Amino acid sequence: METRAVESQEGAGATRLAEPVFRFATAADVPDLVALIESAYRGDASRAGWTTEADLLDGQRTDPEGVLAVVSDESGRLLVVESGGELVACCQLEHRGGHAYFGMFAVRPALQGAGLGKLVIAEAERLVRAEWSATEMHMTVIRQRAELIAWYERRGYRRTGRMSPFPYGDERFGIPRRTDLEFELLVKELG
Repeated sequence: METRAVESQEGAGATRLAEPVFRFATAADVPDLVALIESAYRGDASRAGWTTEADLLDGQRTDPEGVLAVVSDESGRLLVVESGGELVACCQLEHRGGHAYFGMFAVRPALQGAGLGKLVIAEAERLVRAEWSATEMHMTVIRQRAELIAWYERRGYRRTGRMSPFPYGDERFGIPRRTDLEFELLVKELG
């Protein structure tokens, strides 16, 4: 897989991130993946980045069993990015017939805004076209996440207006801080 340098914009001067290396996750990666995903979305640590859901949800974003299920799923892959021997980003890719599903996307909060997310999503799209001949990428995003949806729209994803309910009552996905959460399906034609 192709690697590229990414600069972190954190701090007074930009620091250079070691060359990102893309690979597929194994069961041995699960503890580090859970920590990465949690840090990007939940709690005070997530506020260092812009993808935090801490104002919408408390509790966990995922757990070891959920991540292991994705790693072990024969219909998909969990793509990880390492830099300097540490996991810095990941995303789930699932083959669903003519399209692929993109989920469990996380970038270490201190590296958000430096372009790493763009590299990950571009590599994910390349992989699903090359390996599964997928013609579309689908994802679901909490509709209240306007800034995140706008970021995906700038990457070519379109809002469909098709909503699905948030799993209220299932604390494996977090503890909602409001009663109106729902997911919107976003789609991109991969051509």
